[in-house]
Amino acid sequence: MTLKNPLAAARVAFASPMRVDQSSNCKHILKGIAGSVDPGEILALMGPSGSGKTTLLKILGGRLGGGIKGQITYNDTPYSPCLKRRIGFVTQDDILFPQLTVEETLVFAAFIRLPACMSKQQKRNRVDAIITELNLERCRHTKIGGAFVKGVSGGERKRTSIGNEILVDPSLLLLDEPTSVLDSTSASKLILILQRLAKKRRTIMTTIHQPSSRMFHMFDKLLLISDGHAIYHGKARDSMHHFSSLGFVQEIPMNPAEFLLDLATGNLDDISVPEALCGHQARHLQLKYRAGGEPPAGRRAPTEQLRLALWARKDHRRSIGWLQQFAVLSRRTFRERTSDYLDKMRLAQAVGVALLLGLLWWKSQTGNEAQLRDQVGLIFYICTFWTSSSLFGSVYVFPVEKLYLVKERKADMYRLSAYYASSTLCDAVLHVVYPVLFMIIIYFMAGLRRTVPCFFLTLLATLLIAFTSQGTGELLGAAILSGRRAGFIASLVFVLFLLTGGYYVHHIPKFIRWLKYISIMHHGFHLLLKAQYHGHLTYNCASRGGCQRLQSSPSFGTVDLDGGMCEVWILLAMALSYRLLAYFCLLKRITLTPL
Repeated sequence: MTLKNPLAAARVAFASPMRVDQSSNCKHILKGIAGSVDPGEILALMGPSGSGKTTLLKILGGRLGGGIKGQITYNDTPYSPCLKRRIGFVTQDDILFPQLTVEETLVFAAFIRLPACMSKQQKRNRVDAIITELNLERCRHTKIGGAFVKGVSGGERKRTSIGNEILVDPSLLLLDEPTSVLDSTSASKLILILQRLAKKRRTIMTTIHQPSSRMFHMFDKLLLISDGHAIYHGKARDSMHHFSSLGFVQEIPMNPAEFLLDLATGNLDDISVPEALCGHQARHLQLKYRAGGEPPAGRRAPTEQLRLALWARKDHRRSIGWLQQFAVLSRRTFRERTSDYLDKMRLAQAVGVALLLGLLWWKSQTGNEAQLRDQVGLIFYICTFWTSSSLFGSVYVFPVEKLYLVKERKADMYRLSAYYASSTLCDAVLHVVYPVLFMIIIYFMAGLRRTVPCFFLTLLATLLIAFTSQGTGELLGAAILSGRRAGFIASLVFVLFLLTGGYYVHHIPKFIRWLKYISIMHHGFHLLLKAQYHGHLTYNCASRGGCQRLQSSPSFGTVDLDGGMCEVWILLAMALSYRLLAYFCLLKRITLTPL
């Protein structure tokens, strides 16, 4: 299915101010740069590191926040945020989920980004066409891979990133250093693919550092930037003649790109320069560029501008709804995280710890005070284990996925609330498996009370502890968005929970007693005790004084075993409030995080 795209032939024009008000706090990066690129053309942005080419590309793609002064038009229509969804932006780093295959990556992107009017089969057909167009058939069922996962090659990963952007059939495709990690052959093949895309009336702009001679002659236009100033804009093949006409001639045969970068950086070794310009050749080139001006270009018809403006205002209605976004993101999140959560190491940890505890507390009794204290220690360890496992298992989720989330949010692919709801749901579902398996093993090995209500109450209490601890981890991860710092803070929070849990210290000084009320382990430990014991039960019947009620044991000095299970509501309130706070923290941090 071909999307109706009023940007199918987009002429992009841009201009930055030559001077800014020095009294303002603006940082002047692009100084008097102007240019344009037409449909079917590839414009290469070249310049040394720090010259401003990536900044210009992000501005054109709407990926740079803050106050920006300058002018950008598409078909002579001013830029608006609604147009951003129709602009493809390929980042320098390929930000793709490593556990998904090439086909899954494109299919999930198609289900989210393509309009609701298209059926699932039409979206899949669109993915098949992209895979064929980008020569990805050979690796369509191969995982993307990453640092710890074997996957596709660098060229295939880059083509997948491009496919992710051209799914929506953008007329404007922006690429940031697409050949930076590729060898010469792979880079040339990639530029050939971009040429084929450009022939379909797409406008392509790419930053490139130092292309080979063959690649350089594949570009239609060139914009050469030096220290924020443009020193050449025009046809790439005419650039050498332009500079030779100004007296800058190469003394030895060299790559045109190398010659141009030497001019932009001021490295004039092996370059003949007019004597009058020695020492200030950069200023001379900037003045020559401004004196030449921007070549005139035909304006678009008013009807085309009007059609583009009307389309931009109603484009947001064409995207899929919140529930559809939630469903697609849930499937993608579950597919991505399943291999991590349901791996052999996690299974071995849960089963191994359960067996070890079951052997240490094999058929434990509550006949006397010492035996009762041992069993209470087991229950506290169960609370400790699932608090730590869930807390540290979720604290790294958002720091790890930050780059993916920022990239997709900058492209307005979905609402953050849909992503957060799907992430929380998938984590909660996946965190059910191991506590259930753990409790089935240890409950009967340790000889805990063998009644159906006690078993299920203990299991539900354990799940509630895990669910609340998971919310705490999400809050810390969302608030900090740094894996290292979030892990450090989580360690401190866990120690706080541990010491105020009610097992090590029963009588906390009044001035810090409030700490126990924010401790998940305090409420979770009490809930597990109430699920397992009741005040009317007896123990120590072999003593001289006869049977004693469990409530009289020093182990339950601060716990009312018959006082109801108010901890259930406290933990639920904590779990929900932590998740709500995590969402708002994530919303604020992601909005402020640059791509």
